[in-house]
Amino acid sequence: MLTEIDIKSIAQSGEGYNAEFKVNVPTKAKELAGELCAFANAAGGVLLIGIDDNNNIKGVDIDNKKRSAIQNAISQLNPQLHCPFYIIEVEEKQIGVIEIPSGLQKPYTISGTIYIRQGANSQKIISVEQMRDFFQQSGRIYFDEGDCDRFSYEQDFDKDYFKEFRIQAGFSAATDNLQIIKNLQLTSVNGVFKNGSVLFFAKHVEKFFDKAVIRCVAFDGTDKVNIIDDKVMGGPLMQQYYAALRWLKTKLSVRYIIEGSGPRKEVWEIPETALKEAIINALSHRDYYDKGGRIMIEHFDNRVEITNPGGLVSAISPEEFGKKSSSRNPLVFGLFERVSMVEQVGSGINRIKSSLKEAGLPAPIFKTEGMFTIIFKRRLVKETTHKTSEKTSEKTSEKILSLLKAKPGLTISQMAEIIGVTGRSIERNVKTLKRNRKLKRIGPDKGGFWEVLDE
Repeated sequence: MLTEIDIKSIAQSGEGYNAEFKVNVPTKAKELAGELCAFANAAGGVLLIGIDDNNNIKGVDIDNKKRSAIQNAISQLNPQLHCPFYIIEVEEKQIGVIEIPSGLQKPYTISGTIYIRQGANSQKIISVEQMRDFFQQSGRIYFDEGDCDRFSYEQDFDKDYFKEFRIQAGFSAATDNLQIIKNLQLTSVNGVFKNGSVLFFAKHVEKFFDKAVIRCVAFDGTDKVNIIDDKVMGGPLMQQYYAALRWLKTKLSVRYIIEGSGPRKEVWEIPETALKEAIINALSHRDYYDKGGRIMIEHFDNRVEITNPGGLVSAISPEEFGKKSSSRNPLVFGLFERVSMVEQVGSGINRIKSSLKEAGLPAPIFKTEGMFTIIFKRRLVKETTHKTSEKTSEKTSEKILSLLKAKPGLTISQMAEIIGVTGRSIERNVKTLKRNRKLKRIGPDKGGFWEVLDE
């Protein structure tokens, strides 16, 4: 049974994958029953009555008629499932509590209809494809809901990152870590941390899941022949996300717009919004059961490809792609949702398309069978600067200027690697170009960029 402290903490945390609020008892028992059914078909949860959508504790008067309606909603679950219902006084107000366990006899239905939990929402399965996917998933536990027996809270839990997560998610500083862990149901009923919790909060994710990383590869040209950069981004999923984004920034052209006295605005060659959505999509929806697969970000002269193991979830038909959302990893998806990184209705795909259209770029290409791939087309840039001195008659200084016009964020070492000379040679030429007023450094050495001056 939950306590007053538990309920106040859950209310402060807000609705999520394992929590739903109602300000009053729904007038239709089936509406309430659908929410209970969705929790039973997922990892379980708690439904609190007397709390509004803004997480305010309003209280509720539950008379005998409403009690009967609630019990009627619980009894509609088929097969029957014991869901404790009781009243708790919180801040001198009555709060109705319904605890729903994760059912052992899935699927649970209401009048023959299956409801499932997606992030902070419950949805009804209506298509044959969705139903087939549910039955496939119900035969095995979601990867992120499985137990990770080797994980230790004291030794492996990244408390520093969890502190940042708390701030981003809006948790009260007065609530201790273990209470939030309990609210988010990061552990199973026996107190073992779930795989999804480890992916999000482990100090060293690779210690437990060695392929749960992002590999970033840059190729010279338009095919997979000559690799010029190859890095693996590990750690907690959010850390992987930021590291991959920083890597892409060094590979793509980024220009800056300064308006008035405000901060400069970065304009990426491929819109940053589109790349962010694609990386989060890969981390949220990849098939972590695939032990041999990794998320891949591949950079070519004419495109960027982002690929993750696992094709389109069968619960989403091709016609519904970009309109509905369904995740293989509901716990991970819910944690990203807590920090406003994803939205439930599948709007991320539309944001990708819109941002590319606004930038005047071709629409993205989606490949959804076997692996899920998003292909972003780049504007073709004359790539003579990528040839070594043996293949071109350009002087090193001319190569530097040509290269920095396309990619002003490059570092000395990156230019040296691309042009095929030593870092010391690049430094000498840059010094000469600056002295001759052909090149100017904007901002600090770390985080700044180069401006090629007109002759």
